[in-house]
Amino acid sequence: MTTTPTPEAPQVTDQALDHACTTVAAEIARSDSKASLLLAFCGAALAGLVSIADKDLPLISKAIGAAAAATLVAAAVLLLLVVRPDVGGRSRVVREGFPVWARLDDDTLRASLSEDTRLARIKALSTIAVGKYERLARAVDVILAALALLTVAAIGALA
Repeated sequence: MTTTPTPEAPQVTDQALDHACTTVAAEIARSDSKASLLLAFCGAALAGLVSIADKDLPLISKAIGAAAAATLVAAAVLLLLVVRPDVGGRSRVVREGFPVWARLDDDTLRASLSEDTRLARIKALSTIAVGKYERLARAVDVILAALALLTVAAIGALA
């Protein structure tokens, strides 16, 4: 009877693990920066809507403008969830790193730091990054819907 040898799993180098950790951390920072920029946009748009709320506009334009404002508030909530810190309290995604270290006694912390936990860190941070980007994408979709509503409201005001 002949057996087929199974290929060995490729070895992951220290450099690859370090690069993956750095890359994922950078993606989290990028998502937070994008969310901050979009939060500022939502705030400016809402301020603009508030400044014209008392103007004499057609009722349909006011109603659509109010729907656009509510949509922008929904987008702002999604964006706030992007920048909200995740230290493992809600999702328990984080199983290593500073959120866990804060709860350890000195001896357990020393033992934990002696282990190579980069794979766990990459997995946890990747999960956090994907969640942030999913909420960011949803927020952009909601902002686009608000802009469509604002366009309709403006056309109604000009008619």
